[in-house]
Amino acid sequence: MSIKVSDMTGEGFVHGVFALVNPQIGTTRNGEPFLKCLLRDATGEAIGRLWRFDTATMSDITGTGFVNIEGEQEMYQDKLQIKIREIWSHEPTKEELVDLLPSSDKDIDEMFTELTALMQSLSHPAARAMAEAYLSDVELMENMRVAPAAMQIHHAWIGGLLEHTLQLVKLADAMLPNYPRLNRDIVLLGLFIHDLGKTKELRWDRGFEYTREGNLIGHIARGAMWLEQKAVDAEGRLGESLPDGFLTVLQHIVLSHHGQLEHGAAKLPATPEAIFVSQLDTLDAHTQTALDLARPTQGSVGGDESFTERIWSLNTKLYRKDPLFPQ
Repeated sequence: MSIKVSDMTGEGFVHGVFALVNPQIGTTRNGEPFLKCLLRDATGEAIGRLWRFDTATMSDITGTGFVNIEGEQEMYQDKLQIKIREIWSHEPTKEELVDLLPSSDKDIDEMFTELTALMQSLSHPAARAMAEAYLSDVELMENMRVAPAAMQIHHAWIGGLLEHTLQLVKLADAMLPNYPRLNRDIVLLGLFIHDLGKTKELRWDRGFEYTREGNLIGHIARGAMWLEQKAVDAEGRLGESLPDGFLTVLQHIVLSHHGQLEHGAAKLPATPEAIFVSQLDTLDAHTQTALDLARPTQGSVGGDESFTERIWSLNTKLYRKDPLFPQ
């Protein structure tokens, strides 16, 4: 019978449908090929290994991004692993996708309504026109509502991009009164658009993976390119040209929001608003990552050990326990 990853104990038979993540062909010490992958559902993931593997079947198995498998659970070096006996490609139904892909625990409609209201609160006509140029793009907004914000680091779930964006805009709106010389319109609009390119960078209809455009262009370049198009739309709504420099500073926010060149930024943040946006983006991404890995639920310690393994995106181990939460 089918079993969720979160219910696996490392013992027993496994039969069910899973998202197939990062499938690769490895070689044993004896020079024989084997399949290595991750098997994921909405509750977690396990290492998958098929030791006797016909490499000619690779394209058939990976065709849909989902597989039906039979095998046994085991623990290997303290990690859950599934020793696959049989594997075949599977085309999931919409109902199955709900169980296979992690989703936001927040209401999508409520989040989008709240974000829309914040964008409609912008004060400058040019900022409102630019926001409306994006909000009126039905396909883009539909994709934003359901896209993940990442493949596996932070907000890597259906609705994750919307959740991350709304969280940032709300954080900024709460903090901006402390920095009255920052332009609220530019900050909020910059946060709204900074990651929209991920709707083209990632796909989520067959698990989370990079698209061809994601691999060749990326969300930062896509976001800056979109601004050129949306600026034309905004000027049509205004009936006049955008203020001098407005488009450029927004593009700069998109290009610099990763903060450091070695982290993927095309430019270092060079306006007060760009610095603010970049720091907030890092704050939310790192905090969400830390919570997901150290304390997956309120008060939990996420495992028996006091510390996680080293988290490469944070460059540290995390102490799991909240000493003030009742145990």
